[in-house]
Amino acid sequence: MRHRVAGRHLTRTSAHRRVMRRNMAQSLFQYGQIETTLAKAKEVRRFAERLITIARKDTLQNRQRIISILGDRAVIDQDKQEQYDLMRDAQRHKVLYARSGRRHRAGKVPASYNKKKIPFVAQSIVHKLISEIAPRYSDRPGGYTRIIRLAKRRIGDNSDLAILQLVGDEEQTSEQGKKKTIGLRRQRALDRIRFLEGKGGKRKGRGRGGKAARTSTEAAPSTGEDKNVVQSDEARTGEDISPEKDTGSDDSENRPE
Repeated sequence: MRHRVAGRHLTRTSAHRRVMRRNMAQSLFQYGQIETTLAKAKEVRRFAERLITIARKDTLQNRQRIISILGDRAVIDQDKQEQYDLMRDAQRHKVLYARSGRRHRAGKVPASYNKKKIPFVAQSIVHKLISEIAPRYSDRPGGYTRIIRLAKRRIGDNSDLAILQLVGDEEQTSEQGKKKTIGLRRQRALDRIRFLEGKGGKRKGRGRGGKAARTSTEAAPSTGEDKNVVQSDEARTGEDISPEKDTGSDDSENRPE
């Protein structure tokens, strides 16, 4: 019997559960929401709200306590992620680490950096939790997160899925929304519809890997010159197809009587 034993096993060892909780909580503080199973969302919710309560008082003791519970990692804002991906390895190292070898924590670009090449630096997840997330809930007595159940289920074990979200981040996450990916079957259906409507080009067959090559989602706008060319082509074809004029000569007339 499990009397007075709180928590969920989640078919994992204690070390695996601890690491999983940390990673999911860090992702929640970084992105504002995460999608996971309902059981994991309920387990991470308690862990995350406890950390937010501790972070509401910015003291050295609370910082050390959060680092010991949550751990720490570098965080880059979503609007700067694409720019970070295009950087070279040397520039990425400068974004993450200072010249002394220690990680950037406050997210302030050092004065010795060339701001044209390195316009931003990373910040620590603990600094973001204490300086940005916790102050928003200074007057809120708990209930910093919400769980939204989803209608779809996970493929494989058919488990319930849910979204764990910070309260007040729903507008921000919707504005930052990622590009919605379209499945291969849905993309093929859309390409077929565009082809039948005459908006797309020629349909492409399967490639070497067995996957259908995707056509462009938007048809190129036709210019006035293209319309004139089309009209001239139609006029030419109309002249070619039109029946020959009657010259007035008939075989019956040319025959001798």
